[in-house]
Amino acid sequence: MNSIYIVVISLGLFWIGYHFYSKFISKTIYQPDDSKLTPAHEFRDDIDFVPTKKHILFGHHYTSIAGAAPIIGPCIAAYWGWLPAIIWVVLGTIFIGAVHDFGALILSVREGGKSVANISGKLINHRVRLMFLIFILLLVWLVLAVFSMAIAGLFVSVPTAVIPINIEIILAIIIGFLLFKKDMNALIPSLIALAFLYFFVWVGTKVPLSFESLNFSPDQARTTWIILLFAYSSIASLLPVWLLLQPRDYINSHQLFVGLGLLFLGILIAQPIVDAPAIRLGNMGDGPPIFPFLFVTIACGAISGFHGLVASGTSSKQLDRMSDARFIGYGSMLGEGVLALASVLAAVAGIALVDQCHLPSIGAVADLNWAVYYDSWAHAATNKATAFVLGGSAFLQQTGIPKMLATTIMAVLVISFAATTLDTATRIQRFIINELGLALKIKFFTNKYAATALAVIPAIVLALWSVPDPVTGELKQAGWVLWAIFGARNQMLAALTLMVLTLYFKKLKKPILPLLIPMIFIMCITIISLVLKTVDFIASGNYLLTSLNTLLIVLIFWMITEGFLLIKNRKLNG
Repeated sequence: MNSIYIVVISLGLFWIGYHFYSKFISKTIYQPDDSKLTPAHEFRDDIDFVPTKKHILFGHHYTSIAGAAPIIGPCIAAYWGWLPAIIWVVLGTIFIGAVHDFGALILSVREGGKSVANISGKLINHRVRLMFLIFILLLVWLVLAVFSMAIAGLFVSVPTAVIPINIEIILAIIIGFLLFKKDMNALIPSLIALAFLYFFVWVGTKVPLSFESLNFSPDQARTTWIILLFAYSSIASLLPVWLLLQPRDYINSHQLFVGLGLLFLGILIAQPIVDAPAIRLGNMGDGPPIFPFLFVTIACGAISGFHGLVASGTSSKQLDRMSDARFIGYGSMLGEGVLALASVLAAVAGIALVDQCHLPSIGAVADLNWAVYYDSWAHAATNKATAFVLGGSAFLQQTGIPKMLATTIMAVLVISFAATTLDTATRIQRFIINELGLALKIKFFTNKYAATALAVIPAIVLALWSVPDPVTGELKQAGWVLWAIFGARNQMLAALTLMVLTLYFKKLKKPILPLLIPMIFIMCITIISLVLKTVDFIASGNYLLTSLNTLLIVLIFWMITEGFLLIKNRKLNG
């Protein structure tokens, strides 16, 4: 199939979803009310609570949710063929993911900018609140560890990206000062900053920076980058949102639009034929079955519990008007769906345009194609974002961009969004630890500096601690080993958020089927995948992952039971 047909149909469905389904959800269930003050106005402190224009806040929210996960997941899922991945990305985004993100944002704004976990305590009971907070805490530590490792790995493998990524931080601070202190219009300064960023992308191709030039081994270089990244994210998470978070994310949103525009322009010019099969069923020797694992492998590209943390953690504290929530919550998730779409096409069509490359676990490859790249599950899972960088850069080359520059543009794109997620997640983890301190009455946890330290130290341990891989027995960073259960954990967080939304709007006597049906579906596929993973971990003798998975299953069933008991006892009807 010509890939252009997939693009046109998918983008058309996204447009229909925003213009019709999001309006239906807004009018019948969420009903935003601009007459009520948002937390950004009510609790304004110009640090975390700052009223923000919707286009700037869109940039923050979009780039915070659109990290490495909507790239990695779809690229791995291409193992099962292009059709299941595309269907889940498009329909999952429209009917589940965007509804979840929009709802989490509205709910948090209605409840004073509180997290979904905190609201669950008010709605259900204190036990659920505590379990919810612990569940989130474990998830975010893993996100922080893995994203730091992914960024560090790209800095080592693509040293041309080092200069532009670090220059972007300086540009963002300048823009933040101009916007907040000088009250300038955001668009023109951010576009100028974007132009400077791309200039330094070109500079980076001429002057690559690497710790290996200081005689560091690749492992030593990755470790150094991980430590530096956590130092940066700690500082960034404590700064006022207007100084770095908002302007950098606004610049990154333009970068993403430009990057996606170039990708789709390359597709339009080349019109590559999708060389992957429509669907590949069965285990294919070493791979997991398509059901339920497709739905947890593509997490952030269709629905993600982490998005609810961003919506209720940072975005709800910056929302200027309630009516902006549809554009920011639903619209940003559609934007992530477009990124996931591009990731799938890069993996199933773009790599066929790559003439020569070096792939992790395979080695040097000439005349790359899907059959070579996805010949085994081990290769699909190991290569991760490499498919996006290679396939995406191949699309960019169709527009006339030189190979090295195209590769650097793609690497900077991936790193920029992963870095955005890194410091946003650090700020969110600080809020969660603060809430945990209030719940447990531990004053130390409510101090922002102590909470920041507690947010990053366990993540650093996960990023640097090596444990045996359950499959190969080789020593790997604990974060990568634990990543095997991230998708299921992330999806279950989304299901639990949908449960809270269902209970909340049932109490307000709103129609809840658009929330209830996705909740039940996500709960079922997640529980099945967790149980199957637990069986695999037991068979391989991996007691660490077995214990963690078992703990997750217990927490999940406990919270679900508490929620359904609330409905059974009809406490929501009053």
